[in-house]
Amino acid sequence: MTELAHTPYEPLKLAFVLLPKYSMIAFSSLIEPIRLANRESDEILFEWLCYSLDGAPVAASNHVVTQVDGAVGDLGDAALTLVCAGLDVEHIEPGQELGMRLRYLVAHGRMVGAACTGAHILARYGLLNGFRCTIHWENIPSFQEEYPDVEVTSDIYEIDRNRWTCAGGTAALDMMLRFIAEQGGIGLARRVAEVSLHQEIRAGENAQRQDLRYRLGTANAKVVEAVQVMENHLEDPLSCRQLAETVHLSTRQLERLFRRHFDQTPGQYYLRIRLDKGRNLLRRTGRSILDIAVASGFTSTSHFTRCYRKCFGHTPTEERTNQAELFLPDHG
Repeated sequence: MTELAHTPYEPLKLAFVLLPKYSMIAFSSLIEPIRLANRESDEILFEWLCYSLDGAPVAASNHVVTQVDGAVGDLGDAALTLVCAGLDVEHIEPGQELGMRLRYLVAHGRMVGAACTGAHILARYGLLNGFRCTIHWENIPSFQEEYPDVEVTSDIYEIDRNRWTCAGGTAALDMMLRFIAEQGGIGLARRVAEVSLHQEIRAGENAQRQDLRYRLGTANAKVVEAVQVMENHLEDPLSCRQLAETVHLSTRQLERLFRRHFDQTPGQYYLRIRLDKGRNLLRRTGRSILDIAVASGFTSTSHFTRCYRKCFGHTPTEERTNQAELFLPDHG
């Protein structure tokens, strides 16, 4: 873990790079703890500047526009530089300047990281090769497909040597409380958490998502186990009989449970989560439709297309076309 020695007369400098459609909740959870740390310590322990790709104000995903202090080419020698992204990060072209500045900081022993979907940008520059990272759970499947050699976890935040990444949302608050604890002591971090009405400082190893029982709305152990098996076998789906055998039920018992809890057959439920994976990959990657069909457990594009149209009302090709239209100039 990197801990930077400093005196009260030398505030630790942080930089935040805000990409278009960045997550406001993640950014607020990054910047407010360090502001509060200064207030609670009665010292200027931290200073920070914000940057956009071109130096112009940048809009978050909630359309709130934030003024910045400069363009990424103006990035100084900050101790910690965090890239904050959000929606549609796969379609953002940050250019080479940001990569050059981040590599320079890393080469000079500085910490770099990302919040929410910003890990995509670091991975694109090769800055996560050989490092462990995390990203928002919605983006994990597409991230794994695009960067198979990067180790990504579903923890709320990861600190691997001088790489700091968090999944976004309030996970950014927990990561910054960890940073404050390292620089100003655990007592200060606890005061900041209390002022923030954050009752428990979570460790990075906490899972991003709620327990599957809460997500499914049932505590039935066999149902939960069956859905977990489905999620672990999206690319190589099991038959209903294989699924039932895996959870030690008869096919009829499994079907009754799914009818009772979801008003669907196991096959219908399984198909929908495979199609959801396919839609996620269509929206977030540039992979071919055939590759996405196979990754979602379909043996052909024609079968994938028929099921996709029946479920969502349009084809995978139309899904991708509609997504691309969101980024035409006429749409702002």
